[in-house]
Amino acid sequence: MSTFFITTAIDYTNAPPHIGHAYEKVLADAIARYRRLLGDDVFFLTGVDQHGQKVQQAAERDGVEPQAFADGVTAHFLALWETLGVAYDGWAATTDERHRRVVRSILQRLHDEGALYKDKKSGFYSVRQEQFLTDKERDESGNFGPEWGEVVFIEEENWYFRLTDHRDWLAGFLQSHPEFVTPAFRQVDVANAVGRMTSDLCISRPKSRLAWGIEFPFDPEFVTYVWFDALINYISFAGYLSGGDPELPDFERWWPAQAHVIGKDILVPAHGVYWPCMLRAMGFADERMPRLLVHGWWLKGTKISKSDGNVVDPVDLANRFGVDALRYYLLRDMVVGQDAEFNEERLLVRYNSDLANGLGNLLNRSLTMTHRYMGGALGEVTEREGEIGALWAGHAAAVKAYHAAMAEFQVQAALDAAGSIVSAANGFVEASAPWKLAKDPEKVPALAAVLRALIESVRLAASLYLPTIPVAAARILDQLQCGVSLNPEDALPAGHVLGQPDPIFPRRDP
Repeated sequence: MSTFFITTAIDYTNAPPHIGHAYEKVLADAIARYRRLLGDDVFFLTGVDQHGQKVQQAAERDGVEPQAFADGVTAHFLALWETLGVAYDGWAATTDERHRRVVRSILQRLHDEGALYKDKKSGFYSVRQEQFLTDKERDESGNFGPEWGEVVFIEEENWYFRLTDHRDWLAGFLQSHPEFVTPAFRQVDVANAVGRMTSDLCISRPKSRLAWGIEFPFDPEFVTYVWFDALINYISFAGYLSGGDPELPDFERWWPAQAHVIGKDILVPAHGVYWPCMLRAMGFADERMPRLLVHGWWLKGTKISKSDGNVVDPVDLANRFGVDALRYYLLRDMVVGQDAEFNEERLLVRYNSDLANGLGNLLNRSLTMTHRYMGGALGEVTEREGEIGALWAGHAAAVKAYHAAMAEFQVQAALDAAGSIVSAANGFVEASAPWKLAKDPEKVPALAAVLRALIESVRLAASLYLPTIPVAAARILDQLQCGVSLNPEDALPAGHVLGQPDPIFPRRDP
């Protein structure tokens, strides 16, 4: 049995979740569910980043302690993942004492090995992004763009990680490991960032300015920069330096992650530059580096975000349209790596056309006709030839395309392949006209073969949809009274009894 470790970016608890958070987790959940269908042993890690200046400021505005504020926001994330059926295996919270212990151990080791140094510097600081800026972040007019939010000038002493010591290595690593970032064009962004790397990374904040963080073990007047702290969650909650903690996974078994699912806005510099350099400084070899899977943004004119005032509430959408409709729309309408424009009307169109009129209609008509004409039981297993053979050749090609797409994490392309099975089967209903065959006693064997082909088409399609719309797909298989099958060569036994049709995707009016 193969192992598959997948993790998402942990969500910053300065504000409740929006549709972008929902997409990332549903994407990772679909990949994890698919790998489980293949028989892999999967560990899916997600969680929350609870430290940092923005959390401290938000807590101060609300007149509560930072931990209480972070816990309140965390509750929103936990409730949403339950609503959306995100089946994670491990939960990370950066205020967890186990994580704190690992971060402090890493800091101490890097300090002892000379990878950290203390220096007094001055410069411009982005309050929104919680990082120091250089002239490379200025636009053509010499100003820092709106993406940085409030920018202030700061002069203070801090601890620095010798990031530039790893610049040449990272440039070579990117050339020798083109699979490090998916999609491939995003790796170009990382390579360009490495070419611009001229300064080391400030990894501390003085307690006089920020008290909400993990204290340095060798200098208690400083706390850890939120990104340095947060990135380490991927290994701390995967069992790194756990001392055999039975509540954490076996790190050697699971690492490296086959998929770090992150948004494009945190690829550079955090995950694409800081993280591999940090891992290398900790002693991780090239073959122990994770693979980054980078998705784009959901847009409503601009990126959907609280600061832009165009937030889309996924809980509201799930309540109004249903969880399966929302999951399907998010995964079907965004090409992984690209941006997508959010549109409620398109969500409804996708639901009605693909699920209600497509998969749901195929299920209902196939079950209804099998009960009406065959007493609800399948006939003998026969050779797939003629029109049925052509139908099945198309199904086999679709399954092959589905697996190829999922291997590259292109879930939208996999759904397109699964949808082609549904479309072909619905077209086959019209071409074969079972209601006409049923009128001729001599054509009963042909009728039985047609209905079997339809039922097995539904079974195959539902199995392929299982990772993306797990509740609805499981209900379809329950009505068919059969298990999952990703193999188009499988056939249900003669006499297999089907359940009664019960509409799963009722049409929704605009």
